[in-house]
This record gives sequence, structure tokens and C-alpha cells, in this order.
Amino acid sequence: MKKILSTLCVALTAVAAFAQQPVITFEKTEHDFGKINEADGRVSTVFSFKNEGMTPLVLSNVRASCGCTTPTWTKEPIEPGQTGSITVTYNPNGRPGRFQKTVTITSNATEATTRVYIKGEVIPKQAKPVNKYTVKVGELNMANATYDFGTIKKGETKVGEMDYTNLTKEELKVALTPEVINGFVFHQVTLPAVKTNEVGKFAFSIDTKATKLYGPVEVNAYVVCGDKKVIDDAHKLTLKANIVEDFSALTPEQKQQAPIIETQNEFNVGKIAAGKVHKYIFPIKNIGVNPLEVRRVYSAEKNLVCKAPKAIKSGKKGTINVEINAKDLKPGNYSREVIVITNDYANSIKKIKLNFTVE
Repeated sequence: MKKILSTLCVALTAVAAFAQQPVITFEKTEHDFGKINEADGRVSTVFSFKNEGMTPLVLSNVRASCGCTTPTWTKEPIEPGQTGSITVTYNPNGRPGRFQKTVTITSNATEATTRVYIKGEVIPKQAKPVNKYTVKVGELNMANATYDFGTIKKGETKVGEMDYTNLTKEELKVALTPEVINGFVFHQVTLPAVKTNEVGKFAFSIDTKATKLYGPVEVNAYVVCGDKKVIDDAHKLTLKANIVEDFSALTPEQKQQAPIIETQNEFNVGKIAAGKVHKYIFPIKNIGVNPLEVRRVYSAEKNLVCKAPKAIKSGKKGTINVEINAKDLKPGNYSREVIVITNDYANSIKKIKLNFTVE
């Protein structure tokens, strides 16, 4: 009996002690900032709480789930029936998009650990023209002077735009002088006259059906401001594209009848004289059925000029003519690549290496 009474006494003492602990209750445990602008800087909200217990409430620690969130809180003991607060500040700088953060509160309350939450969405700030448009093109400033369409299948049409701005102190009349290449069109600029810090666009398109070009292609246009028509690199815009043949619609029967290119992967040109132009010819053969059409022959090296043959019938040979200009080459051993583009669906891009020695 004494043991039962002792146990009951301990239990009642524990309950009494628990009842005398502080109790923390919040008016809200979550705050939604909604959409906030990154450019506007830090935002804050206040989580108010009350001590509904019988003894003073002390917050020993309040910590956020990341460094972008900073809490400050009432550090003095909160007497029973009194209120305190936790101010939570969020820094959106460099953090566009949605966010949700947790603040963990440690105290001497009956519930030793509690949490509150903040969330929202940061709308990114717009880059200032002086920071975004760092490439000088004539009198204008642009983010980039080159637009790359990437790989385009023959028969496709694509359009693009390039932004520009005027960082000068005067209004500028803007126009373009484009290179004329079939299939590439530079449209009228959206703002013939652009004011200081105003943003306009150059528009352009590529219609691969209208050009005979295959492989890497570059087309230039030159910015004209006012009456200053200057054709040089400082005023140049460049469009790039890689035009490839589309073989996706070929039937099994058409593939059986397709042309097939046959040639060596490497040729030894031999010795060539320094300061001279050397002509070299290497053969290719069509071992397929339909005529082999050479779409393009080229080299990325400026001292190689290539010429393609006409269509090569089944079982026949053709020749690729190459001129090697050694005027700017020092004596030594060289290896140069020639690229042959054909209508051989299985091997439409053939890379051939030419080895030679300049003496």
C-alpha cells in the first residue's frame, strides 16, 4: 500500500510540475508573402505568441533553415498571460522563384520545440541595360552580337530576334545592311529610332528551302546608326546555322536504292613548296544505286579551298579538288581535315584527313 501511495505521489508531483510549465501559443504559424520583387529587397513578418502557462516562458534559441532567413525574438522571460514576438526576415536577393523556409523555436515550454513557416515567390529583377547589354556593336549595345540557330533540317524555316539598346545620350536612327544570301532574311528593326536606354529588336529568319547551302553557315549584317554606314567587324552581327539533310522520311526501299560514298579516311599529299599554292586531287566512288550528290566540300582551315564534283552515277568515280595555300605556312608537317557532305543517308558527313609537309 505504501508503494502504491508513493507511486501515486510521484505521478501527481510530475503532473503538477507539468501543469506549472509555460505554454507557448501562436496567433499564426505560417505566413505567405505571396509574390515579392527581388529588386525591393528584404521582407519581414511577425509571429506573435502568448505564454498561457503558469511560469515564465524563455526562448533559448530560434534558428532558420537557411542563411537567407533571419529571425529576431523576445529574449526576456515572458510572464504568464503576456506576449512576445519573433520577427522573421527573408532576403530575396539572388533567389528568384518559389521559396518555403522553416524557423525552429526552442524554449522551456511544455512543447520544447515548435516551428513556424514562411513561403512566397520572388519575381526576378530586370537587368539594367548597362549590365545586360555589354557587347558594343557600332553605337548600340547588345547582349550578344551572334545568334546561333543550331542544327536545322533542310526544309525547315526558323525565326529569331536579337535585343539591342541605346546607352548613348542621344536618340539613334537604326538600320541594318545585310549580306544577301538566299534563304536568310534580316527584317526591318522594330524601332527605327531608339531613345536613350530604350530596348529594340533585330528580327531575322532562315528558310532552308530557299538556299543551296549545307553544313555550317554564317551570314552577317552591319548596324547602321544615322548616316554612318560602316562595313567592319565593329558593326557586325552574325547569324549561324548548321543545315543538315533530313533522311527521316526514307522508306526501306529508298534506303536500299540510296547512294553510298566510298573513299579513304586519310591521304598523304607529300611534300609541297613553302610560299606556293599546291593542287591535290583525291577520288571518291559511288558504290550505291542512285546518283551520289556532293552537297558541299569544305575545310575549316582558311588555307584550303575545295571544289566538289557533279553527281556521281552508280559504280563511277569522282574527284575532290583541293588547293593548299602554303604562303602563310612555315616549314613542317601538317594535317588538315576536309569535310564532304553528300546524300548518302548512312554517312552524309565524311571527314577526310590530308597530311603534307611544307619545305
